[in-house]
Amino acid sequence: MLKIRGLTKTYGTNKVLDGLNLTIKNNECIGIVGANGAGKSTLANILFGVEAYDSGTIEELNGAVRKGYLLQSIDYVTNDFKKMIQTQEESGFYEAVSELGLEKLQSWDEERVNHLSGGERLKLSLANIWASRPELLILDEPTNHLDLKGVNWLIEQLKSFNGTVIIISHDRYFLDQTVDTIFDLEDGKITTYKGNYTAFKNEKQRRYEEQRHQYNIQKKEKQRVEGMIEKLGDWSEEAHRTSTKKDGFKEYYRVKAKGMDKQIKSRKKRLEKELEKHKIEKPKDEEQILFQFQDVYKRGKRVIEAKNLKKIYEKRILFEKGQFYVKHGEKIALIGPNGCGKTTLIKMILGEEAILEGELWKSSSLRVGYLSQDVSDVPLYKTPIEMMALTKREDIFRARTILASMGLSEHKAGQKMEELSLGERTRVKLACLLINQYDVLILDEPTNHLDLRSREQLESTLQQYNGTIIVVSHDYYFLNKLCEKLIRIDSRTIERIEMGFQQFNEKESMKNKNRNEDELLIINTKITAVLGELGSLFPDDEKYKQLDAQFQELLKKKRELEKQ
Repeated sequence: MLKIRGLTKTYGTNKVLDGLNLTIKNNECIGIVGANGAGKSTLANILFGVEAYDSGTIEELNGAVRKGYLLQSIDYVTNDFKKMIQTQEESGFYEAVSELGLEKLQSWDEERVNHLSGGERLKLSLANIWASRPELLILDEPTNHLDLKGVNWLIEQLKSFNGTVIIISHDRYFLDQTVDTIFDLEDGKITTYKGNYTAFKNEKQRRYEEQRHQYNIQKKEKQRVEGMIEKLGDWSEEAHRTSTKKDGFKEYYRVKAKGMDKQIKSRKKRLEKELEKHKIEKPKDEEQILFQFQDVYKRGKRVIEAKNLKKIYEKRILFEKGQFYVKHGEKIALIGPNGCGKTTLIKMILGEEAILEGELWKSSSLRVGYLSQDVSDVPLYKTPIEMMALTKREDIFRARTILASMGLSEHKAGQKMEELSLGERTRVKLACLLINQYDVLILDEPTNHLDLRSREQLESTLQQYNGTIIVVSHDYYFLNKLCEKLIRIDSRTIERIEMGFQQFNEKESMKNKNRNEDELLIINTKITAVLGELGSLFPDDEKYKQLDAQFQELLKKKRELEKQ
């Protein structure tokens, strides 16, 4: 589909893309991975045609390619969504929106559109692009803010998509389920790996270990040859000195010294040629990202408890009769479909939203740290240190150390927040939590915009944290690794579930499968009954038309259930 040769892009002195050579084939599903700031979104912008490149060529081999591009959710404004809803009547947009779980879209008023959740914004954007029927689909962080239903819908759609897909994502579960090729972007170069994310990670580790092994062998051989050259040098110097002292043997030692000099030159030249021809570079060690939370002292058993909790938002009941509790030291996932009220419940716990009915108790001395999913809610014209509002010299020094341990250099720490990437802003917000001693951490999509290394390090650190964690996340692997209990908001209720995310997911899948089988049995019975009635009627009969419409509707429902 696309042939890319010598693609270069520079910002100031920073060469983001350094002579890339790529071939993108028809019907490939490609995942682009790399650290924050590596140039993934820049490459996507160039491929879509909204950003210029410095040099190189991009050739569309089958003629003009129809492209669809899902930007990161923060790049869309409210007017974009108003236009989508008003102009996409006949394109399949509403069908895609419905499959993503957004109901009665046509009846949404301006107030509803002005207060879309992150997940709702993403679903509308996805449906809008899907409806354009692109041949090349570019998705930049498509699972950010999507609930599990939305993620699984997108996975299934991509499996049946007749075209090429390029995905920029740090969601390991999503990449494992979708891509067949990985482009690893590092230091302006791309290395191609066949397979999904797990296959890529294993192969990259194997290549790293093989390169380190070969590098160590070469290093030892180089040291051995250099040792021999050094010994020959010592003998040569000794022969030169001796040739000036011993009268009868001067010529002998002079010839011997010259012979050794030749050997030294010959061996040096051979070593240089060997290194020039087969030099193995030292493999680049992965940058270490260190998150270290302060230990907290132990409190009583229950730190938060809710009874008969109710919340109405814009005349819509989010939940009622909500019951749950959270114990000290528990790591709990707050789950539920987009728009169910997860962020609203978090704000109620933080005291930022009023309680309509019921009780929500938490200890008055409980110190709660909150990481919001919004990367634009930071003071953009302040530096990270200024944002933390620290005055003591030792606190500022500690903050700089924390930022450095999270991969933010002294130079980055001195830049304004608006100049930092989304992943770097997330790291700064995490640093603000790190410098305080909190009893409870509430994390709303903490892995959004973090690169893969940072996600894995954050997982490991949070597992060691002995305080309480309440986390909202779409990252399947992250939830599965971290959380042993769940709080679910669904069908206007809040309930505590005494199991981990994977076990719950497997249980729900089995329940849905059994429910689908029951529904299929009922639909097949109805189809048989309708066909029986149709057989006794003529096509021009009014009742025949009604039954035929009913038959078509039953067939549609049957096909939908069989897909699930």
